[in-house]
Amino acid sequence: MRFHHNLVVATTQALHNIFNDGKYADQAIQKILKKDTRWGSRDRAFIAETTYDIVRYKRLYSAIADVQEPFKPQDLWRLTSVWIILKGHDLPAWEEYYNTPVRRIKGRFDELRKKRVMRESIPNWMDELALNQLEESFWEKELHALNEQANVVLRVNELKTDINTLKEKLVAHDIATDISPEFPNALVLRERANVFSLPEFQDGLFEVQDAGSQKIAPFLQVEPGMRILDACAGAGGKTLHLAALTQNKGQIIATDIYSSKLKELKRRARRAGAHNIETRLIDTTKVIKKLHGKMDRILIDAPCSGLGVLRRNPDAKWKLEPQFLETIQNTQQEILQSYSKVLKSGGKLVYATCSILPSENQDQVKIFLESEIGKEFELEEEKSLFAHLDGFDGFYMARLSKK
Repeated sequence: MRFHHNLVVATTQALHNIFNDGKYADQAIQKILKKDTRWGSRDRAFIAETTYDIVRYKRLYSAIADVQEPFKPQDLWRLTSVWIILKGHDLPAWEEYYNTPVRRIKGRFDELRKKRVMRESIPNWMDELALNQLEESFWEKELHALNEQANVVLRVNELKTDINTLKEKLVAHDIATDISPEFPNALVLRERANVFSLPEFQDGLFEVQDAGSQKIAPFLQVEPGMRILDACAGAGGKTLHLAALTQNKGQIIATDIYSSKLKELKRRARRAGAHNIETRLIDTTKVIKKLHGKMDRILIDAPCSGLGVLRRNPDAKWKLEPQFLETIQNTQQEILQSYSKVLKSGGKLVYATCSILPSENQDQVKIFLESEIGKEFELEEEKSLFAHLDGFDGFYMARLSKK
């Protein structure tokens, strides 16, 4: 493999922004990619994928390179040298790589890979937390799968097209996709591509959404004409899916505490041709109180640790703190208690997270059902998705019905 100096420079800049400045990986990479319009798709892919790989294995690579945060410029170059060597390539004859101990790097890798926390590159506390809640053999498999690069998955927008038509349109752009019977609206790209530049994306024919995430909206069992609350809508990936499932009929109220996310949702809804969505900013408790007893369905895509989507957000491993888990679990229960009041008798609620931890999932549902308001509900069905079993991101969903 031939390496280009300017691309590796860009990679070290992105790593500096992520590790030293605390920027989110996706934002840091996008900012770097905008610096040089001459870079082609392969150049951009190299920067993005190499950066993500080094972020993913930061603990392992740092130990092998014998460097620690905050990383100096030469430290970041040492991290890239470890990446190149462990990928089986020869180091370029550049000044930054002079005197790199290649044999020592390989030896350190063989030594460190014997420990799971180093091999899979996670904090000790995260490993201990998972082992307290999951079988060790199960955790081993799931953790390994969460370190694999995520597929690019599209959700076909059935308000504007169908899966076979979109598949054919993508072939015209030399983009090959696969259809999975388990995910009826999903097209999985065989090779990564910048789909955001396609006219089909600009025209709202699809959204980028993991196949596991695409399971959640249908799990709510919605029908056209219903009044639906998307309680933690964010930028609206699942809101848009609900709009398609209801064929633009009825009302979807999307709420969030961040106005910037709701603004993005409105923009995406216009592109998708979703006309039955109304956004409401949660700036007081009155917003929810006005809806008490009025909704047919509620989707609570609760804030969580995000441990099920580490393939897409590997930097979350290094940003999460143990204290956050306790705080977020309290928030999850508060949301369940508060938002469940808006449901009509006979209505249904789905509680979902992108976590694989029972403490954020089954345990939260159990606590809710045993509470005073939870006695009005019963559990209909719950489902868990895992990267090593299903091939996509990890999710949990539970559907409750109000008696």
